[in-house]
Amino acid sequence: MAEESSSGGEKTEEPSAKRRTDFRKKGQVAQSKEVQTAGLFTVTLLFWIFYMPGFWADLLELISSIWTNLNQFDGSPANVNSLLVFITKEMAFLLVPLFMLVMIVGVFSSLFQIGWLFTTKPLTPDFSKLSIIQGLGRIFSMRSVVDLFKSIGKVVLIGWVAYSTVIDHFNEALILVDTSPATAILFLGRVATLILAKVCGLLILIAAIDFMYTKHEMEEKMKMTKQEVKEEYKEMEGDPFIKGQIRRIQQEMAQKRMMADVPDADVVVTNPTHISVAIKYNTQSMDAPIVLAKGADHVAMKIREIARENEIPIMENPPVARLLHKIDLGATIPEEMFKAVAEILAHVYSLKK
Repeated sequence: MAEESSSGGEKTEEPSAKRRTDFRKKGQVAQSKEVQTAGLFTVTLLFWIFYMPGFWADLLELISSIWTNLNQFDGSPANVNSLLVFITKEMAFLLVPLFMLVMIVGVFSSLFQIGWLFTTKPLTPDFSKLSIIQGLGRIFSMRSVVDLFKSIGKVVLIGWVAYSTVIDHFNEALILVDTSPATAILFLGRVATLILAKVCGLLILIAAIDFMYTKHEMEEKMKMTKQEVKEEYKEMEGDPFIKGQIRRIQQEMAQKRMMADVPDADVVVTNPTHISVAIKYNTQSMDAPIVLAKGADHVAMKIREIARENEIPIMENPPVARLLHKIDLGATIPEEMFKAVAEILAHVYSLKK
């Protein structure tokens, strides 16, 4: 509630592209740990099924080797140490492919959810997290409650799946006392694989639900208030007031430059009411007359004032003045106006002579 009031109201607006990018730069993305867990268990199960025959064969060979040479074992510290080193090396050799696969799946499960992302922002110290009040808020937040119930539910479900599977095979386990160690190990491996398969199916279901909830939660977190939308627009596009001020200053500077060109004009064509256009024609360097300055109302009056100060002829011709006022500054007059403007310039030249 405090966040809503401080940011300008309720978060009702969809997050913008910039908002999503900012969250991603901070490392705040919709990433479910359950997807990683389900991926690890599933790939481990598949790998285990295909790798299991060779694994069991090598494991049985290791056990048989130890069992065969057990009568020669005297229990001295040196022999115990050698045996432990030997067993560790052999087991590591058998389990290294599985561990490598687990690491690879852990990386790719993150890439699958959020793509490539490298940021040190989450590692930056945030002393606001030391606040007791904020800490209590995080502990009793909705996410914490959901995580608590999710963890409890996951443990209960996995425990129930494992328990029910073991109970189903309990009678078979009772006769293992009369079988060889190899048979017992194979039985335990088969039951463990069955339990792992059921757990994987359960974890996939939990991961799908958790990923959708995490994504929905992140979308709600990224939503913006109307005030935040306005502030972001100002940040990206600029403050409208400041932009207006800049435009006004630019117009004033352009107007000053335009007024400075008026003394170079040959004639100022006016509409008696509110339009003035200063034109210039140099037969040596110009193909056609150009518009040096133009304006309406007080700008038109200023152009006429400068023209009088510099003894520039002022010609009253409303139709031509209106047409010339539509031409851009510095542009040549269109061909269809050549005759009208030529008549004005000819009259001006005759007055000067």
